[in-house]
Amino acid sequence: MAAGPAGASEVSELRLEREDDGLYLSTTLQITLPELAEDALYKGIPMFFVAEAQVTRDRWYWYDRQVAETTRYMRLSYQPLTRRWRLNMSAVPFTNSGLGVVLGQTFDDYADAMSAVQRFSRWRIADNDVIEPDAAHTVHFRFRLDMSQLPRPFQIGAVGRSGWNLLVSRSQRLGAEPASK
Repeated sequence: MAAGPAGASEVSELRLEREDDGLYLSTTLQITLPELAEDALYKGIPMFFVAEAQVTRDRWYWYDRQVAETTRYMRLSYQPLTRRWRLNMSAVPFTNSGLGVVLGQTFDDYADAMSAVQRFSRWRIADNDVIEPDAAHTVHFRFRLDMSQLPRPFQIGAVGRSGWNLLVSRSQRLGAEPASK
């Protein structure tokens, strides 16, 4: 089932684009889901992922100042009866009271579903008014398996076990824009 070693996960290419309405992030992750998590998925237990992007403004005299932060939540589940994969994405954490406002997609196989989990295309991570054109900024991106949303027996059993770890991160500088005249 697993396509490679657990340590082969990385953020391959991180692209940042400044537009008139904000800052956009695009990337494709190269992740291998831990074998224990993949086995749980095939048994019908959904896995939850969290992608976080944070934009900080560089300051020479103190810590960098955070100017924007955004989070995307994903839930990947397998329906054994229909043999289909379901991916839900939301801007707020999933709760038991319903899904709220989410984007849902279905897939016929595991590879297609994981490909959708790993791809971020033009994700708006900051408004244009918080990005100062004459200052340097740094974008910090993190993607992780969210253990806090798993069923309680899995949370207890997964504590301290490396077979459940999935965390990739990358930081990239966004330089000051040259003055256009």
